[in-house]
Amino acid sequence: MKFIDEYCNVELSQRLVERIRHKSAREVRLMEFCGGHTHAILRYGIRQLLPPTVEMLSGPGCPVCVTANADLDKAIALSGLPGVILASFGDMLRIPGSYSSLQKAKAEGADIRIVYSAMDALRLARENPHRSIIFLGIGFEATAPTIAASILEAEGERIDNYYVFSIHKLCPPVIRALLQSGEVKLDGIVCPGHVSAIIGSQPYEFIAKEYGIACAVAGFEPLDILLSIDMLLAQIESGKPEVEIAYRRGVRPEGNLRAQEIMGQVFETCPATWRGIGEVPQSGLRLRQEYQRFDTEKAFYVDPGPPREARGCLCGDILRGVKWPSDCRLFGQVCTPEHPVGPCMVSSEGSCAAYYQYQSHEAALSK
Repeated sequence: MKFIDEYCNVELSQRLVERIRHKSAREVRLMEFCGGHTHAILRYGIRQLLPPTVEMLSGPGCPVCVTANADLDKAIALSGLPGVILASFGDMLRIPGSYSSLQKAKAEGADIRIVYSAMDALRLARENPHRSIIFLGIGFEATAPTIAASILEAEGERIDNYYVFSIHKLCPPVIRALLQSGEVKLDGIVCPGHVSAIIGSQPYEFIAKEYGIACAVAGFEPLDILLSIDMLLAQIESGKPEVEIAYRRGVRPEGNLRAQEIMGQVFETCPATWRGIGEVPQSGLRLRQEYQRFDTEKAFYVDPGPPREARGCLCGDILRGVKWPSDCRLFGQVCTPEHPVGPCMVSSEGSCAAYYQYQSHEAALSK
């Protein structure tokens, strides 16, 4: 298979749906971790195709959504420093912080530039040698290697006005934290695709071995997701949980070793605070000692004040899989994509944005 259309094949999808229905004698609860999977599941109506015995929950797989207000507030404060250009991915601009947003800060005069990669931010540093360029380093393991590569390139070129504010998050540690909490009982996990292209499938083995939960790494087309669900149900039915790959064109068990090497050269693990979850040990990335001259937190000091959450917003509960967007009284009424209250309604991978976009407003509210 070489073309995306082949992964949307109706006949093969129907065959997979029939197989899934034959394997779903008892009730099971699955969680797709990745926000990209949540959007694909809703976009293609996959929940409607599944039998009522199979429940799909959405997890904390949106890196923008899980960014804590304290980190976002700090980024907003940094953008207001004299001589600073803050470079950020576009999704971050409209995320509401405790008191403001990057979009509002930009409207008030802060020099905030939307970039599509860390290399774009590094280019800004080359073009503006008398300004300090702060790149908002956000994302999971899929984006961290390219940001690490930008730091290595800056070092090689002796660029001294490039900084990274690292608020990266790592997926396996937070999956462990969710399972340890016992807040949501799961039978299977659809593991993220892009993250797994970097780290491989091996880091998820603890899920099957220690918790007895089935795992399958999925891609983002209908056949990818249906195949992963079919794999999970087969594991659950046999009572033999393991880690399988339903996305072999993009993921190998060992992952991308070169990307891992670059990421490990520049970054080391550290605690990180996740929205709705709190501090999770070894779930973040910070710059190693030898690269700390590029570390924003070492070079600049800001005090944005104590963080606060928007009243009534259930983003934290939704990210943990204990609430649905329709459980939030703000959803679709006060909180909309045009006027978001929480990050889950803003990001292209946010659960609330997915429900709002792909389900009718009335159906979502009446769920």
